[in-house]
Amino acid sequence: MANATLAARDGEHWAAKLKDVGFWAEWAALVGLVVLVIVFQALNPTFLSPGNITSMLLAAAILIVLAVGQTFVIATAGIDLSIASAMTLGAVVFGQAYTAQWGLALSCVAGVLAAALAGLVNGMLTAWGKIADFIVTLGMLSAASGLALILSDGKPVTIIDPALLALSTGRVGIFGYSFLIAIAVAIVAHVVLFHTRFGTHVLATGGSPESANAMGISTRRIKIAVYTISGVLAGVGALLLVARVGAAEPASNTSFLLNSVAAVVLGGVSLFGGRGTIIGPVIGALLLVALVNGLTLLGVSQFYQPLAVGVVVVLAALLTRFQR
Repeated sequence: MANATLAARDGEHWAAKLKDVGFWAEWAALVGLVVLVIVFQALNPTFLSPGNITSMLLAAAILIVLAVGQTFVIATAGIDLSIASAMTLGAVVFGQAYTAQWGLALSCVAGVLAAALAGLVNGMLTAWGKIADFIVTLGMLSAASGLALILSDGKPVTIIDPALLALSTGRVGIFGYSFLIAIAVAIVAHVVLFHTRFGTHVLATGGSPESANAMGISTRRIKIAVYTISGVLAGVGALLLVARVGAAEPASNTSFLLNSVAAVVLGGVSLFGGRGTIIGPVIGALLLVALVNGLTLLGVSQFYQPLAVGVVVVLAALLTRFQR
């Protein structure tokens, strides 16, 4: 009798949860991903083939890294519009260093440092210059893109290196090395954001800067730190991008910027700061890649794909209003 009563109460509890819009808002990205997988697999059986899964995970790797960097910034109620341009700058600096015979290791360091410097400048101008992050990062978007074109003279640099080739083609089962690196970045970010004092300070800064300052938290340093982290991860994304395409391209791809913000919104991170998650943006990135991949397999024109992504992101943003 007691067991039956408990079961009935559990059933009522979950029934109430399922009726609560806030519950669906919390799990929007995961539910959306599951629905997409079911629909696309039903419409095209090759969607869940091992080869296509590997392809999607590799395509998601760069976006996951960028989305994690964007999460740290957005958790402080900021936004980094220059993340894709910083990645392009990092790729170009890497290509120039590699061409100058710096060696792979030093070239990688140079590329990451270049992107990190862009992030550091963003943070310093935002924190110390008290300029709106939207304006600062918009300016950096243009500046980094221009600098990348100047350094490369507008020409891509082909890079053929066995280590980069292994990074782009090597895998463990269905998981490519690039994807495994992205997951490692996400795990480290999760630990930093939720299991360190720094992570607590990041969320406190986003929740209420005044209260954070009153508690002795240096919100300026936190702002500088999160933008620098975003820059560093843009540099990591640059290395993955060069490995994937086999060249350092000076042309900035704005879709990475839009999708990095979209993945964060889909993942349930509050654009007003103070609320963050790492697994959410990771799932959001996977959802966006799965959506584009599935539409491609169905033969839908690529002109409609940005429209589909935009609709999904707006719906996700609408759902976040109901988050608890």
